[in-house]
Amino acid sequence: MNTDRILATLQDQGVHIGLRVLGALVIWFVGRWIISALVRVMGVALSRRHVDATLARYAQNVIRITLNVALIIAVLGFFGVETTSFAALIAAAGVAIGMAWSGLLANFAAGVFLLILKPFKVGDLISGAGLVGTVKELGLFATTIDTVDGVVTFVGNNKLFGDNIANLSMSRERRVDLTAQLAGSVDPEDAKRRLRAAIAQVPHVLAQPAPVIEIVEFNPMGPVLAVRPFCANEHYWDVYFATNQLIRTEFGAAGYPAPHTTQRLLGALPAA
Repeated sequence: MNTDRILATLQDQGVHIGLRVLGALVIWFVGRWIISALVRVMGVALSRRHVDATLARYAQNVIRITLNVALIIAVLGFFGVETTSFAALIAAAGVAIGMAWSGLLANFAAGVFLLILKPFKVGDLISGAGLVGTVKELGLFATTIDTVDGVVTFVGNNKLFGDNIANLSMSRERRVDLTAQLAGSVDPEDAKRRLRAAIAQVPHVLAQPAPVIEIVEFNPMGPVLAVRPFCANEHYWDVYFATNQLIRTEFGAAGYPAPHTTQRLLGALPAA
């Protein structure tokens, strides 16, 4: 066996493979750069046409994934892999993966329905899937929500779509629901008058609709007042905490006794 010929053959093959690897890397990085540029241009164009941000980001995700798959096929074709067979393999694998990952496809389908039905859009404050937060992105399989406590959370579209969705941004105002426990000896009408006068001074409380302050129930400690001011969505928590503090301050200034149970226990009855 001619050692020089073998070495020459290996050298030629090594150079050939190296050039193919180098070409594949060039195709990959250039392709990725072109895809990123196209997606950016698409985003700018959609923004200039005032396309809904939710639809725009969803379309960008679809284009990005589609082009990346096409790039992978192109790189494999450069290596000499039969792309027709590869496409058939992808289709067959897609069926198998679809059967195994039905939840993933369910998330995809739910994302399409969320896009069509539009129960919310990017930037809306919603309550759904046990979370309350601002929608940052509607993706192919998951929705990104920035919760009110500052945690970025990714929720499967199917879980979100299958739950009750409350869009808090669709209403101009929101009602803050609080209660105030009174002692049995306190006159509820006096407490209501005090709260009505004071709550009008709380920042961001709306004059219309007017705050609702009424007796909601009675319990062994005494009457319970429903205290329900209205405010804009963005001021909800400010009004919530301020109203709680107001209840405590007003009742303390009025000298109301602390509520306590007035029922007598059977074991405490005097002996005959």
